[in-house]
Parts: sequence; structure tokens; C-alpha cells
Amino acid sequence: MIGILVAISISWLLLYLIEKKNILTLGLLPIGKRIKQFLIGLLITGILCVLVQYLESYLKSSTWILNKNITSGIVIKSFWWDFKSVLTEELIFRGALLYILIQKIGSKKSILISAIAFGNYHWFSYGVLGNVMAMILVFIGTGLMGYAWAWAFSKTKSIMLPFGLHLGWNFIYNTIFSKGPLGALVLIPKGGIELTDWASLLNFISGLVIVPILVLIYVRYFVEKETKI
Repeated sequence: MIGILVAISISWLLLYLIEKKNILTLGLLPIGKRIKQFLIGLLITGILCVLVQYLESYLKSSTWILNKNITSGIVIKSFWWDFKSVLTEELIFRGALLYILIQKIGSKKSILISAIAFGNYHWFSYGVLGNVMAMILVFIGTGLMGYAWAWAFSKTKSIMLPFGLHLGWNFIYNTIFSKGPLGALVLIPKGGIELTDWASLLNFISGLVIVPILVLIYVRYFVEKETKI
């Protein structure tokens, strides 16, 4: 929580010193509209994550079973962990810095810079620095998704849609399907085989390429561009 408060404080300070604006500039108002954008983003990537996990389950001939040790308290605690980590990343990559960049050099260059930074950041957060192939794969997947989320910020003039898109994926991936650093949570895999050759490639493409492309399509054709800053 301290990290979020620090990120908010720094964001507010940067906005005031450079643009003479406050934190509301990140598109927190009107509340009803922003909550709607947040929930739509949450739903879209949440559904996409479910589809990707069940594709992987089909390819592996495995099943998902409910963790008998899971409780509502554990789910809430895990959701809060996802919420805090996602909000912190959004404030860094789709917050004040992106807003300021857009004002200074335009949206196209700013979105690209944000996406590259987001991809590079995940080399460290995923612990793949030094493994060239893993670095390439991680950069492609997270960079594409970062581009989509930064574009969503640029079009809506708000952090709320990218926040929803980001949290929807992370919560379903980490908490529901137990793929994150917190270990076994709601659903755990049972049985299955190790993926090889084309099946492994298809599984990789679905999560790291197809999903970001679908999000990009959504942002391109279904997100209305706002002109008011």
C-alpha cells in the first residue's frame, strides 16, 4: 500500500510541476463513465484469459479442479495483491509519465515508448534477463499488451480502461488459475502431458500474440476516442 501512495504522490507532483495539473487529469472523472470502462476492460481480458487457459488444458489433455483448501479470505487477499501490483504498474506506465509524454511529443511516439518500457520491465519482473530467447518472447507478449493498454489510455484520456484490462488478465491468470507467484489458489491443474512441437507453439501464440492482437482490435474499433483533455 505504501508503494501505491508513493506512486500517486510522485504522479501528482510530476503533473503539477510539468503540466500544472492534478491527479484527476489521469481520467478519474466522471466516476460512472470511468467505472464502466474499468469493468468492460476487466471483463474482456478476463474472458480472454479463461479461453487461453482452457485451450492449454485441451492441448495438454488436463483438467482444472477446485482447490479444496481455498477460502474466500484467501481469494480476497490474492485479489488485493493483484489490485495493488496492477495499479502500481499502471501509475508507472500508463499514468503521469505517459500523459506528460503525450502532451510533449504526441500519442504515437509516447505509446511506443510506453510499450517498449513495459516489455523491458518484464525482463526483470519475470527474471529472464540473460536468457535471450525468453527475453524475446517476454518482450513480444508484454510489449504488445503494453502497447494496447497505452493506446487505450490515449484514446479514453483515462487510466481506468487500461487498469481494467490489466487487472482482468492478472486476476484470472494469477488467482483463478493459480499461475502467479502466490501458488495454488482457486483452480489447480490435474493430469495432462507436456506440450511439444506445434502444440507448444500454438499455446505460446494464443497467450502472447493473439490475446494482445484481440485487445488491440478492441481498442482500435470499439473504444471511442475522446478529445477533451
